[in-house]
Amino acid sequence: MEAFSTFILILDSTLRLSAPLLLACLAGLYSERAGVFDIGLEGKMLGAAFAAAAAAAVWGSAWVGLLAAVLTSVFLALVHGFACITHRGNQIVSGVAINFIALGMTALLGQAWFNRGGRTPPLSSEARFGDVHWPGADWLADVPVLGDLYSELFSGHKGLVYIAFLAVPLTAWILMRTRFGLRLRATGENPAAVDTAGISVVRIRYMAVICCGLLCGLAGAYLSIAQTAGFVQDMTAGKGFIALAALVFAKWRPVQAMFACLLFGFLDALAIRLQGVQVAGFDVPVTFIQALPYILTVVLLAGFVGRATPPKAGGVPYVKER
Repeated sequence: MEAFSTFILILDSTLRLSAPLLLACLAGLYSERAGVFDIGLEGKMLGAAFAAAAAAAVWGSAWVGLLAAVLTSVFLALVHGFACITHRGNQIVSGVAINFIALGMTALLGQAWFNRGGRTPPLSSEARFGDVHWPGADWLADVPVLGDLYSELFSGHKGLVYIAFLAVPLTAWILMRTRFGLRLRATGENPAAVDTAGISVVRIRYMAVICCGLLCGLAGAYLSIAQTAGFVQDMTAGKGFIALAALVFAKWRPVQAMFACLLFGFLDALAIRLQGVQVAGFDVPVTFIQALPYILTVVLLAGFVGRATPPKAGGVPYVKER
């Protein structure tokens, strides 16, 4: 029974750690299925995390922080779109630039505004999102098996965790069942055909990058005003790049992306759980345990993905024929 409870706790941590990865992964899915590759997910998440914590610290409201995070991330997404869609710039270079700008500006503004070495002040409970407890969770907590599943695994998460997983079927429905989704997928595969049909390729791609910015904003806000109580420098810690790896691992499909993010979240949760364990009488180095999710990410991508074919027009600026 103790082993079962431990396993439930690991799964509980998996859901919490997977949520920002999943939101960022779905963000990249919208953008890349429209033909705009975006390796700037890390920068948008980092900028959103700082904006959320800074606004929440000043105004004392988690909702104001969430709004600031979304606006900041959408702004960075529009900068990327302006460089890559309007001016047909290199999408990789633009994404790298956004990552560096976010990394530098969050540290600079954090020190200038709060004088805490790039950190924001610790947030009060009113400035953070609390846990969402399902009906009857406390009453079922002591029931064997069912209590652990309902009260620990399903109940008690932040609202953004539930939003992240609800976004998966919503994204699948939008992409596969709506006119916008059809046009978005067609824009990523054959923009010339979309243009011939009288549909603006530029407008569809801008809508896709705005969706990307919205979801990255939610991911960043989760990191700083839900999962933790403030912003610290480089708090995304490569999560944007892991989300990109999950997107490739899932071959640009939303449901598969969810399982890929759950896998990476499980590896991260397992690494946290394994800290301090001994193997054959020797302590496992903490740095190795912390690096384990990243090492296994590379191994999984190298050995188990197989051929992942991106959208055919991905990364290629569209030039309208005259």
